Amino acid sequence: MKTDDLVSAMAREMGPVKRLRPPMVRAALWLGFSVAVIAAIVAVSGPRDDLAQRLAQPWEAAQMAMAAITAVLAAISAFHLTLPDRSDRWALLPLPSLVLWVGTLGWGCVVDFVRLGPDGIALGTSFGCLGFILGLSLPMGGALLVALRHAGPIRPGPTMAIGVLSIAMLASVGLSIVHYLDAAVMVLIWHVGAVAIATAIGGVVGGRTLARQSALVQAEA
Repeated sequence: MKTDDLVSAMAREMGPVKRLRPPMVRAALWLGFSVAVIAAIVAVSGPRDDLAQRLAQPWEAAQMAMAAITAVLAAISAFHLTLPDRSDRWALLPLPSLVLWVGTLGWGCVVDFVRLGPDGIALGTSFGCLGFILGLSLPMGGALLVALRHAGPIRPGPTMAIGVLSIAMLASVGLSIVHYLDAAVMVLIWHVGAVAIATAIGGVVGGRTLARQSALVQAEA
C-alpha cells in the first residue's frame, strides 16, 4: 500500500478525539471533590471545640492558610504536568507556599518554647495523625488517578508526586480542624512526616499505577 493510501485509510477509520478540559478546570473539579470528602469527614467527626481560639493565633491561621494554598497550587501544577507542551518547571509552583507552611510550623515551635519553656517542645507520638492523612489520601488519590489517567506516558512519577502532595496538604488542613494536637513540634513532626511519606509513595507507587492505567486506556482506545 502506498503511503498516501495508508494515511487516507487511517484518517477514514479514526474516530473523533475528545479534547481534555483545560487543566485549571480539571484541577478545580478535583479540588471540589476533595473538599467535599474532607467536609464529610469533618461533619462526621465534628470540629475541635477550641478551633476558633486556635485560629486566633496568627501562626496557626497562617499554617492552615499555607497548607490550603499549597494544596491548590500543587493540584494546578499536577494537571499542567499532564500536558506534553508544558514545562517541567510547573512542578515548582507549590514550592514557595510549602516552604512557608513548614516555616509557620517552625515559628509555632518557637512560640511554644517561649510560652512554655522546654515543655513546649516535648516530643511525643501521634500515629493517629499519620493514619488520618494517609487514610484520607485513599479516596482522593483514587479520584486523582482517574482524573490524571491520560498523563501516564508523559511524567507519571512527578505528576503523581505533586498530586499526592496536594492530597496530603488538604488532609493536613482537615486534620487541623478535627484533631487535638496542640504542641507545634508535634504538628511539625507528624504533619510534615505524613506529607513527606505520602508524596514519596505517590511518586513511586502512584506513578507506576498511573503509567499502567494510561497504557490500558490507550489499549482500549
